[in-house]
Amino acid sequence: MNYGGHFDPKAKEEKIKKLEEEMNLPNFWDDRKHSEEVISILNSEKKTLENVKNLLSETKDYLEMAIEIDPDDVNSLQWLEKESINIGKEIEKVEVEILLNNEYDKNDAVLEIHSGAGGTEACDWANMLYRMYSRYCEKHNYKVEVVDTQPGLEAGIKSITLIVKGLNAYGYLKNEKGIHRLVRISPFDSGARRHTSFASVTVTPVIDDTIKIDIDDKDLKIDVYHSSGAGGQSVNTTDSAVRITHLPTGIVVTCQNERSQVQNKAKAMQILRSKLYEIEQKNKEDEMKKIQGEKQDINFGSQIRSYVMHPYSLVKDHRTNTEDVNVNKVLDGDLDKFINDNLRRNVI
Repeated sequence: MNYGGHFDPKAKEEKIKKLEEEMNLPNFWDDRKHSEEVISILNSEKKTLENVKNLLSETKDYLEMAIEIDPDDVNSLQWLEKESINIGKEIEKVEVEILLNNEYDKNDAVLEIHSGAGGTEACDWANMLYRMYSRYCEKHNYKVEVVDTQPGLEAGIKSITLIVKGLNAYGYLKNEKGIHRLVRISPFDSGARRHTSFASVTVTPVIDDTIKIDIDDKDLKIDVYHSSGAGGQSVNTTDSAVRITHLPTGIVVTCQNERSQVQNKAKAMQILRSKLYEIEQKNKEDEMKKIQGEKQDINFGSQIRSYVMHPYSLVKDHRTNTEDVNVNKVLDGDLDKFINDNLRRNVI
């Protein structure tokens, strides 16, 4: 039977078989975290395979019905049309799940938001993006952990670092990496003028602790400072916040939302390891030039998506030309259309 597209049932069944064999090993539960990840992936693979087979069976049944229906039977034709639309939506959903087959797609994700050109406006925009992604994660039952927040001088946030936990978190959120542009009437402008603001979003997969990354202590600069937070966040005011700078790469990671310096350092090191591993893998794949090419100024002409609230209402993704006139709905976390279209675009 030919399934077509990017779905290979034999490869999927072979992967399921290998995961089940791993589960049957006597030492499977020695590493509980890894065991839970294996079970989660196994359940996901089984669900995808089952969904595809069920959809194929249903599609076959409806095709047979379509052949037998009397062309003058309006009610039956309308019912069949409605059912075909529903099946089409289910097929699109499964199609997207199948596209999440890259090495890190099923991992948790580190998501960072940085305000760009626009001053207070940009800080407020960064905070709006934080709310948008929080709502998106809530809709998808992802757990969000705030690792570090740098508040704006007057409003919003200069930057924020989140760890998003859940199956396929990185696979979906990697599509949000880039510059996001907002056009609106500024609530901070007494003249009610239109302002344009920018913020950047970076996304990195969280790498499993079992993967070895060599980090020399002499390559690290570790600073400790007072934790602080805006918006009523409950953080310590002792010297518990940690900033780690990896001198060879210039990567800076901060963490201040844990209760102790030891916990903050451990979390910062986890994020640093993930960033270094991603660079190492891309180096091996000779993709460093591509990565450097994606580093753009947080300013005009570099955005992946625009959110226009004045003089008209429109969200447009400049990579796929996907649009939505309901800006508020998108800012409430309704991002599936944009993310899914970009996943399809990236398939070679």
